[in-house]
Amino acid sequence: MATLTEVKNGVRIEKDFLGEKEVPNYAYYGVQTMRAVENFPITGYKIHEGLIRAFAVVKKAAALANTDVGRLELNKGGAIAEAAQEILDGKWHDHFIVDPIQGGAGTSMNMNANEVIANRALELLGMEKGDYHYISPNSHVNMAQSTNDAFPTAIHIATLNALEGLLQTMGYMHDVFELKAEQFDHVIKMGRTHLQDAVPIRLGQEFKAYSRVLERDMKRIQQSRQHLYEVNMGATAVGTGLNADPEYIEAVVKHLAAISELPLVGAEDLVDATQNTDAYTEVSAALKVCMMNMSKIANDLRLMASGPRVGLAEIMLPARQPGSSIMPGKVNPVMPEVINQIAFQVIGNDHTICLASEAGQLELNVMEPVLVFNLLQSISIMNNGFRAFTDNCLKGIEANEDRLKEYVEKSVGIITAVNPHIGYEAAARVAKEAIATGQSVRELCVKNGVLSQEDLELILDPFEMTHPGIAGATLLKKN
Repeated sequence: MATLTEVKNGVRIEKDFLGEKEVPNYAYYGVQTMRAVENFPITGYKIHEGLIRAFAVVKKAAALANTDVGRLELNKGGAIAEAAQEILDGKWHDHFIVDPIQGGAGTSMNMNANEVIANRALELLGMEKGDYHYISPNSHVNMAQSTNDAFPTAIHIATLNALEGLLQTMGYMHDVFELKAEQFDHVIKMGRTHLQDAVPIRLGQEFKAYSRVLERDMKRIQQSRQHLYEVNMGATAVGTGLNADPEYIEAVVKHLAAISELPLVGAEDLVDATQNTDAYTEVSAALKVCMMNMSKIANDLRLMASGPRVGLAEIMLPARQPGSSIMPGKVNPVMPEVINQIAFQVIGNDHTICLASEAGQLELNVMEPVLVFNLLQSISIMNNGFRAFTDNCLKGIEANEDRLKEYVEKSVGIITAVNPHIGYEAAARVAKEAIATGQSVRELCVKNGVLSQEDLELILDPFEMTHPGIAGATLLKKN
């Protein structure tokens, strides 16, 4: 156990079994946090705020449970719970200073939390920071716990909370896609396959398809949460529950659920829940699929908005910022581009998560720090990116209806609608001539006498071509 030896010149000397360390006396962290800071100057990032709050949930629940079963004195348990609640309320986060990527399976993060809570609890009881004989980071704040159950439980809570925010943002984005589908339902454009002219489609149908795939992504992410509700709290070191009273295990899970306001339950098999991290890889996979779909949508929007003079220019994206330091007046599709880049990052994060999950050995996966770092980053950048994309781009997309109408009329692809009326071979000859001469399909059909202008008005009705069935089917019945 770490102990306080002296306080002098604004620092306190704390001692653990490896020796003494100077700790700034203003700091709520202690000697083990200082060692971790020295050992792991890796990313320059801090622990995710959601994970800090989740640790506070775990420590408060443990203090209350240990008090319930009589292992922790009421005043000590109350002070620990109050200190943890302050962290939940947003205080003392600047004292969580360890790097999120670290060796030790998250022990440094766990001890950072234990030390901050212990020292704040001591203050609440009118004592000095570092007086660990009275409230110890290990013996009291970490009572009946191991990093191997406290850290995974915190990961579950942090991930569930982050996913809730993401799903709300996705629901908002989905609603705007739905509104755009309605707004553009009357707008006819040429569909394209292989980037070549195909047959007409309504722009609203394309946006409806975007909303549909987003619905599936939301369902996948919702379903991926299922196994996160099972926590291994009480497993302690290897899942056997050594040093955790069975009554404590039951109590701590109830407190976790109450404090977090999540339907948490104890894992059916604590050894399994301590060894395996497939619950995280399942979530990450759902995030990856979502970003693959969103990147495809972003690609579509960039392509349809290309131009404005010599590209497709089928839609107009809101102008968000000047696009070039050398080309005056240039505006770029920056919001779809950032969606593409978020996709690349999330896909890369998923690969890291898969490797970290696979790297577990025997009773513990020690790679959870890099796993949760990437998982929470993926959720965070998706949440931020989707809201920015919806507000700064999606809401303001407009259709270039004149250009779209012109493309439909000029397209050779509409010959497909004529095919049932004159046969594939004759239609192919018209298409070839249209490409060679630049004349429209309508003009050539009349010129070659294969169909009358009156018939073509029925057959080449663009709205008819965007519904199931044969355009101009009444003509076939007459014949």
